Amino acid sequence: MSSMQFGIFTVGDVTPDPTTGRTPTEHERIKAMVAIARKAEEVGLDVFATGEHHNPPFVPSSPTTMLGYIAAQTERIILSTSTTLITTNDPVKIAEDFAMLQHLAEGRVDVMMGRGNTGPVYPWFGKDIRQGIPLAVENYALLHQLWREEVVDWSGRFRTPLQSFTATPRPLDGVPPFVWHGSIRSPEIAEQAAYYGDGFFANNIFWPKEHFQKLIELYRTRYAHYGHGTPEQAYVGLGGQVFMRKNSQDAVREFRPYFDNAPVYGHGPSLEEFTEQTPLTVGSPQEVIEKTLTFRESFGDYQRQLFLMDHAGLPLKTVLEQLDLLGEEVVPVLREEFAKGRPADVPDGPTHAARVAAAAAQELVEVSE
Repeated sequence: MSSMQFGIFTVGDVTPDPTTGRTPTEHERIKAMVAIARKAEEVGLDVFATGEHHNPPFVPSSPTTMLGYIAAQTERIILSTSTTLITTNDPVKIAEDFAMLQHLAEGRVDVMMGRGNTGPVYPWFGKDIRQGIPLAVENYALLHQLWREEVVDWSGRFRTPLQSFTATPRPLDGVPPFVWHGSIRSPEIAEQAAYYGDGFFANNIFWPKEHFQKLIELYRTRYAHYGHGTPEQAYVGLGGQVFMRKNSQDAVREFRPYFDNAPVYGHGPSLEEFTEQTPLTVGSPQEVIEKTLTFRESFGDYQRQLFLMDHAGLPLKTVLEQLDLLGEEVVPVLREEFAKGRPADVPDGPTHAARVAAAAAQELVEVSE
């Protein structure tokens, strides 16, 4: 595994194909996501991540169920969420679900905490959206504790107290999943990631990079402030979106109807404006390589690059072709280029094995002191 991790994330939207008018069934879409995850491993990617949504037109309401099923059909790929709703899920249930997934997947599990982008989800789960940030902060503090302490006594504002509570199963090898905190706008979340020494994932797919440069800079500075290492040693992940064909004009022609009708950004700026201002790249593999390499100039050396590829009604066959191009032509070059001049003290992308080794080394240090 190279020092940087490359993978894909999906939002699991069920969107009509604007070129045929056909909408996949929920069943077809769920099965397609599994096929995409398997293909991601087959072409040599490091990570597959899924969002969590509880509203149409999205299907991934139960990410750990899906990831458990994918874990059984894969061997190497890290399985992650691209959002786990820290605000509306019970931290006790998150602790248990992801520890269970860790055991089933032999540790190939990460989690990305987020508040999601759907306001009505709060009342659906009995919560108040006006408490979004306080909920995120309190719930994660509890989750962090549940994974690290056998017996937990706890009380807070948003849920009933716990007395002598033990979350089961315990994390695999005593090491909880690596946590990313995902944010597109909140400095409080960058601060939270820094405080715990966790990763910060800037899903920079909609907004100009300057906005994310500020958030990442804040996170790196505060990571160092809390004593976890230098700013350069903080764990940064970035999103991106690509659509490729061998030749650039073909890519633009084929992708335009999907872009224009996409539930996420359709009916807004033109494809050309959007590709100029955001990380969306529609073109040849070479153009994708060039654009992605600029991320390091903007954000510094980082640990994980995830691409969004299976949205806006793109048929499964097309997505699998995209993954072939990504795995064969793009990622090998990116691995090589990103490794050049990468300082030795910049950490690699997190893996369970490396974290177990680090925990053991830490224990030795503490014993010898």
